[in-house]
Amino acid sequence: MHGVRMLRALVTAALIVTGLAAAPATAHVRPSARGSQPPSLRVCPQIPIFSQAACLARLRTGLQLLPSLPPGAKPPGLGADDIRSAYELRGLNGQRRTVAITIAHHDPNLESDLAVYRRQFHLPACTKANGCLRVINQRGGTTPPPTTDPGWAFEESIDVDAVSAACPGCRILVVENDSAFASDMFAGVDQAVAQGAKFISNSWVFPEAPFETNFDFHFNHPGVAFTFGSGDNGGVTQYPPASPYVTAVGGTTLSRANNQRGWTESAWPGTGCGCSLYEPKPPFQHDTICPHNRTIADVSAVAAGFAVYDTVPFGASTGWLVADGTSIAAPLVAGMYALAGNPAPGTFPNSYPYAHPGDFHDITTGSAGSFSAGPGYDAPTGVGTPDGVDGLRSSDPYGSHRRVPAPLRKVETAGRPRTPA
Repeated sequence: MHGVRMLRALVTAALIVTGLAAAPATAHVRPSARGSQPPSLRVCPQIPIFSQAACLARLRTGLQLLPSLPPGAKPPGLGADDIRSAYELRGLNGQRRTVAITIAHHDPNLESDLAVYRRQFHLPACTKANGCLRVINQRGGTTPPPTTDPGWAFEESIDVDAVSAACPGCRILVVENDSAFASDMFAGVDQAVAQGAKFISNSWVFPEAPFETNFDFHFNHPGVAFTFGSGDNGGVTQYPPASPYVTAVGGTTLSRANNQRGWTESAWPGTGCGCSLYEPKPPFQHDTICPHNRTIADVSAVAAGFAVYDTVPFGASTGWLVADGTSIAAPLVAGMYALAGNPAPGTFPNSYPYAHPGDFHDITTGSAGSFSAGPGYDAPTGVGTPDGVDGLRSSDPYGSHRRVPAPLRKVETAGRPRTPA
């Protein structure tokens, strides 16, 4: 309760100072402005101050509507088999570990939509009846939130489908929050931790704010892997991905290729990345992109062209859809953390990739905003994309993985300029 009261007070002060009121939690659509990237629409409103979270889902436009498909037919976009092939996940099942998802509002079709997705890709059933799927509210009860928002419902479908693709044997816990207001979103995170989840996926963000470090305590839970999509504003940092306690997951484009891997990746242009304005640099980061402050991202995964099944109507769009956004990457990596096994007690899993750079595909092409991918660590893709899951395990449970710095407030403006083509 202390954290909620503090949050409300700070947000209220920000609203008074800026003279802005929070927008209603209804879906807005904004066209993509990503050059040669396929057109897509942002499905959640973005509030310019730290008051109401925005989901990170984007809906591809200009595609044929597919309310249903015959059994065995391949939906448009990348499917579960593609994900498991690209990231070397075949043969791993997660041993029924639980991946939690925090989300705003209620999706009344979640279980039935998930059943269609998993059946289409020949994945084992995941239902409330068989104990694989649980849906609770931010207080831990089963009474759903009072409202349904089509944009957030699309995000919820992306999240459960992506976890299913990466970790078909994982259980899924969905925490549906009353609204997208900050107090409810953080309450949902706290509830996921209280439920004992070791892997918590989050595909929502706020703009960075000077007081954001006051809320890092929601993620200061050693032994719990928090994944956050790094954002979809192309080279702009956001919170909570900027928190030094979470794994900020950048985005890539993923395509079939005639090479040993069979796939090729490039930085997704919409990836949120760069130097945090307010968060200190954690001890496991040693890049020179941001000498003193947190660099985003840590790792990355595909954020473009993912097949999703969702029947909460978003305009005329329902059925098989194609999604973009780091909202795909965050639950994929959460599922991969679960495949890797429970985090070592007392450690912070966002540090693990930095100890295992050889277990990631190094992404060396593409850019986001003024930041470019290149050999080794870079802002848009971090250490890279997982090559199997060894890079998401702790190899040093008694070493530097335990240390996270106390909050600082120095503003970092340094960054790596985009390399000319």
